[in-house]
Amino acid sequence: MNELNTEPAKLITYIRDGIIEQEHFGYIVRTDKTRVLEKVGEDKNYPFFLRSCEKPLQASLLIDYEMDKRFDLTEEEIAICSASHAGEEVHVNIVKNILNKTDIPPEKLKCGGHEPISRTARENLILKGEKPTSIHNNCSGKHAMMLGLCKLNDWDMDNYDNIHHPLQMAIKKKIYELCDLKTEYPITKDGCGVPVHSMPLSNMVRGYLNLFCDPKYEKIKNAFLKHAYTIGGENRTDTKIISQSENLIAKVGASGLCIVINTELEEGFVVKICDSNTEAREIVTIDLINNLHWGNIEVSHDIKTLHGEKIGTVITLL
Repeated sequence: MNELNTEPAKLITYIRDGIIEQEHFGYIVRTDKTRVLEKVGEDKNYPFFLRSCEKPLQASLLIDYEMDKRFDLTEEEIAICSASHAGEEVHVNIVKNILNKTDIPPEKLKCGGHEPISRTARENLILKGEKPTSIHNNCSGKHAMMLGLCKLNDWDMDNYDNIHHPLQMAIKKKIYELCDLKTEYPITKDGCGVPVHSMPLSNMVRGYLNLFCDPKYEKIKNAFLKHAYTIGGENRTDTKIISQSENLIAKVGASGLCIVINTELEEGFVVKICDSNTEAREIVTIDLINNLHWGNIEVSHDIKTLHGEKIGTVITLL
């Protein structure tokens, strides 16, 4: 798996006063539940790690084990379990609610602490003289869910991040089922320390379709559609897409990933930007949504100075 023998396509170009300043390459794969409908760039079915795009798939277990019923989880609490949240007060409070309902101390979270993704949230912490904690970690909702599942099933809560833990084994089995994987692919640790799986891009989209288009997981679908801000937050791509559409689910992941599902058409696509540029990922993803007539979402293609003067443009090659 060490050789990336693929052929990424040029997806987006930044032109400043007639000079090409940036070019970003990557892949787009669009599928329905059974077949690939379109490819941009030749990924050759190379496996990429799901990173935070794995969260909704992991969250399917809260339905399978009826954690939602056992702990009377609200839609916002279900949403935060799939979120890469920005660490704002609203997000922190929802995670605290889950920990209170499950009677689990925050110290059990093994995601580690980092500054909130939200600039406003970071500034508020500084003004209050407070330091970020594990609850500000964008993965804290997922970890609170994992601890809740451990408590529900009487599994050990001190090593739930271990790849051989019953929780992680159950997650792997479920992901392979949802994503229709017939062979083994590499597993590593995500930034927050828990196992994260790899697979071809087409299988990522198929897994999302099998999750979000299955009535069994309607609570997770509704949690996304009705609580876009919980999923991301301030200036987050997935929040922008969900909040400006009626039936689109979106989830970003590190290393340039974004998966979008049209729940009405039961089709979806994944964007993978090779150099992980988040602005390029957002523009490419939203332009594709608009080109497919799945939505009419606002995104700027202007390159401006700090004074607001336009001096260039961004062009997607879709």
